[in-house]
Amino acid sequence: MTELLPIIYCDEHLVAINKPSGLLVHRSEIDRHETRFAMQLVRDQLGQQVFPVHRLDKPTAGVLIFALSAHIAKKMGDIFSQHSLEKTYIALVRGHTPASIVVDHPLIEELDKYTDKKARSDKPAQTAVTVFKTLATIELPFSVDKYPSTRYSLVECKPRTGRKHQIRRHLKHISHPIIGDAKHGKGIHNRFFQNQFNCSGLMLAATELQFNHPVTQAPLKFVAPLEAKFSRVLHDFAWHNAVPSSWLETV
Repeated sequence: MTELLPIIYCDEHLVAINKPSGLLVHRSEIDRHETRFAMQLVRDQLGQQVFPVHRLDKPTAGVLIFALSAHIAKKMGDIFSQHSLEKTYIALVRGHTPASIVVDHPLIEELDKYTDKKARSDKPAQTAVTVFKTLATIELPFSVDKYPSTRYSLVECKPRTGRKHQIRRHLKHISHPIIGDAKHGKGIHNRFFQNQFNCSGLMLAATELQFNHPVTQAPLKFVAPLEAKFSRVLHDFAWHNAVPSSWLETV
């Protein structure tokens, strides 16, 4: 039986799904042993070819769009490349973050040894801007690191540019790495969440995506509810009122 992915929106031009964490968008040398891909699953689910127009990292859940023709894929590519859209993510991070902060910090492109073999390794850092807003904070009576208690924050993230791992790298840059980030985070906090709250994996999700339809120009807003593990933490920390109810999965 074909696995079914949650469809947020579908018309004759576009389909938007809520991608689960741990699922690659399409086949990649990054994980040559993986057999499940969002692109193939959606193609089989709809019974027609689909075209990727953007990407989400494998560990990131949330809104993912495919075009249903090469023509629409190009139009959507223009929307993304011109940043004619608003992307909203939510992240659980270490420490108490500022109420709001704009991180304007250029990033050197992270190259993958499999997929970027032919890419230049000497390219200059690229402009990267992310707007962060703190939605909730908590202090827990656990000595996880070197302090008697430990602080965490729930952060809304709006990237204004689209660099690889931008949100993860910008949060690390301001010393508030995302919980569950194996590459840019802190292992001691990742293990604490896994052991104390049975919560593993990257605590970052693409919750909303807004843009004008590439054909009709009608405004579109796609919302992807958080996965159960993320919703459970929000309820455990009494943070469920800090986000729109449409973001919360039933736990």
